[in-house]
Amino acid sequence: MPVGRPSLRPYLPYKQPVMARDDGLVAYFLGTSSVLVSDGETSVLSDGFVSRPGMLRVAVGKIVPDRSLVRAATDRLQVKGLAAVVCAHSHYDHALDAPVWALQTGAELVGSHSTANIGRGLGVPESSLRVVADGDTVSYGRFDLTFLSSVHSPGDHYPGTVDEPLVPPARAGAWKTGIAYSVLIAHPRGRMLLHASANFRPGALRGLRADVVYLGIGSLGKQSPEFLRTYWDEVVVATGARRVVLVHWDDFFRGLHRPLRPMPYFLDDIDATMRQLLPLARRAGVDVVMPVAWQPSAPLADLT
Repeated sequence: MPVGRPSLRPYLPYKQPVMARDDGLVAYFLGTSSVLVSDGETSVLSDGFVSRPGMLRVAVGKIVPDRSLVRAATDRLQVKGLAAVVCAHSHYDHALDAPVWALQTGAELVGSHSTANIGRGLGVPESSLRVVADGDTVSYGRFDLTFLSSVHSPGDHYPGTVDEPLVPPARAGAWKTGIAYSVLIAHPRGRMLLHASANFRPGALRGLRADVVYLGIGSLGKQSPEFLRTYWDEVVVATGARRVVLVHWDDFFRGLHRPLRPMPYFLDDIDATMRQLLPLARRAGVDVVMPVAWQPSAPLADLT
């Protein structure tokens, strides 16, 4: 196994371009699978994980959301009309900060019963908690969000459910998986699928159409080529997506005030992932994007 961590230099050709014009929808990537999408009137946010405690604290200490970092993020992004914060599942790198966003903005916190109990532990009122099941669609402004049960990527470190209000500080393992979702975000401008965990339920997305997939690739570098090809087929090919935005590849033990970098080799191997994924994309004519933290993007722009 190589020592250290991969460089992003080989993937600069896929770096997200600066948004050239307003295409009706704007998206901001906040690392891991945290994405804010807005049409200028209504905004929806996945996860909103910005505290990003360090590896040592996660391994042996207790963690707590950093409310000041959430406030700084809302100010930096000039968040307006945040209607929903949805959690792809309930691990700390998805659900630690989500209740704080809901409390600070008045947004609903949306996810599984486990996510609701994480919200209760931080005082989110019941009126702002929404529990969704497989196939449920909820609407916010012109956004329709459909939740589809999925599977966490192989090697789930914190399986199970959060069965009572979770009050931080607590060990990272207290944020158990709950239900993993793939979330279809439909808007008159187009359809985006947020698929945060690099795994799949066979056939679950067939017949579902998406223009863009925010594709989780965390841990793919540790999987077999056959697994990666099947994952691509089950998520990207199945939905007919024409653009793939790669998410959940960055080192989430490092703060967002510094440039994103890949996970170290002992945790993942983005080079191995890209060696297999990029040829699949080229053959299918699918645009691949490496997003840049905080930079506005037009995810649906220039799709043919």
